[in-house]
Amino acid sequence: MDPALHKAVTHGDLRMLKIILTADSTPLLSRTPQQNTALHIAARLGHQDIADRMLKECETLLLEKNVDGDTPLHVASKFGKIEVVDLLINYSLEWPIDIESEEGSPFTTKNKLGNTALHEAVTHGKSEVALRLLEANPDVGHILNEKHESPLHIASREGLVQVVKEILKQSWVELEVETQPPASGTGTPLHQAVLGGHIKIVEMLLYRRNDLVKQVDSDGNNALHYAAQNDNGRIVEMLITKESSLAYGNNHWGQPPLHVAVYYGAKAAIKAILKHCPDTAEQFGQDGGNALHVAVNRGKFSSLKCLLKHIQPEEIINHQDYDGNTPLHLAAKQSRIQSSLLLLKDRRVNPCLLNNKRQTARSAIEILETNTYDMFIWKELKKQEAKRCKKQQLPPVPSSRSFGKKKTTPDDYFELSVQTYTVVAALIATVTFAAVFTMPGGYQQNEGFAILGKKAAFKPFVISTTIAMCSALVVVFCFIWAWRDPVKFKLNQLKWGHRLIVLACLSMIVSLMTAIYLVVEPESRWLSIVVILIGCSTPIVVWLILGPEVLFVPL
Repeated sequence: MDPALHKAVTHGDLRMLKIILTADSTPLLSRTPQQNTALHIAARLGHQDIADRMLKECETLLLEKNVDGDTPLHVASKFGKIEVVDLLINYSLEWPIDIESEEGSPFTTKNKLGNTALHEAVTHGKSEVALRLLEANPDVGHILNEKHESPLHIASREGLVQVVKEILKQSWVELEVETQPPASGTGTPLHQAVLGGHIKIVEMLLYRRNDLVKQVDSDGNNALHYAAQNDNGRIVEMLITKESSLAYGNNHWGQPPLHVAVYYGAKAAIKAILKHCPDTAEQFGQDGGNALHVAVNRGKFSSLKCLLKHIQPEEIINHQDYDGNTPLHLAAKQSRIQSSLLLLKDRRVNPCLLNNKRQTARSAIEILETNTYDMFIWKELKKQEAKRCKKQQLPPVPSSRSFGKKKTTPDDYFELSVQTYTVVAALIATVTFAAVFTMPGGYQQNEGFAILGKKAAFKPFVISTTIAMCSALVVVFCFIWAWRDPVKFKLNQLKWGHRLIVLACLSMIVSLMTAIYLVVEPESRWLSIVVILIGCSTPIVVWLILGPEVLFVPL
């Protein structure tokens, strides 16, 4: 591009531009290495007067494209330069409609991604620009790009309520291109609004575009599948209220919306679907399993718990897939210890059922390579069979010793956990014990009392130090018994040891803050305040990183 022209446009120097154009207007056709014209640069920077002067000199610049296929209107829309957009719209409205050009109107011209200027505006969240473009040409709201997405798709996903409202005001005429199968993951505008969780837009689409309700994407997912995946209970209820048949539609993998909700652990969606369509619990997938089977297979304990709470019939809870396996069979064979125990606690679950190989959940474990979890599940299943299956002929039960000999999986994680907690607890006990004999401020030489003992902060120091030391000692002592019954210890005592360590660490933080406050506050109050703020923020930071998991040992 001509250096003088580039400088004038970049700096918005209209006087210099006029001087350049007085001599010769051909520099306007020069380009940068990215094939941008001077009008592209002016559009990106928002120089309205510069753009106006160039268009008066060379109106064909309006449809010139850069290396990405963007016209100046694309660029101005993308960067939200509303003054330049208004200018370009005025010129576009005067564009000859009978011109012989493959591009047609500047409003409908597409870049290499198949995007019009309106696509770019909604993609970049420029609602004001989008509304101006729709006002100038309402027909562009349904044009599809290379991804088979119209501006309505994108605006619905991005939550641009006013833009969607304006597009829907225009009467929609189905075009041939809009009847083609959508690209994978795109679906309809309703799918996109559900995906974005935009309730107002979903309401508008359900009211104005009834034709979208039952449509599916290229994977066979209807809008309720999307709502189930996103765990949006409110939208789930809206969709089912509008069209209850959505709850019974399977995608190309044979998954109804309830199974998708279970697959993603979406408890709010599970509750909403079962509330309005309780018989969806009877649906099964390609393997013949129902939602309970999906929960167990995916290890979604929270989903399984929610299903058991909201599903009543025993025949559904004990449903057998094409291999004859109940959810209990799968939980046992996959060593899902939490799921197994939850199912066994439910009196509706029948541990006596046989699968196609004539196996109960207990006998199915016996043919596998076992670990500590399997041993525990096997013992619990054995107890339940003894209580509830006395009148049935079941596979023989091996002795605990012979079954235990098959154990092949080492408990490396358990050993490492016990060692780690023991070392940490011993260190805490050592440090807190030492703190008792090095009181903040020291002792009186004659009587042996703590010098700062009468200060208010001394009491929380002593209490927190005692809590930290005693909690650590409890962990050290209890972990001595860890090897007596590793399974029981792993499931119960280990998590309490973890919580006591957490308590000890919190108490140490309190001890630190009070100790520093005692010795620093009289001389430097700001320093003591900073220490207290840092100490208080420490557990908050840990919680933000780990969340509620900080209170639990992963099993």
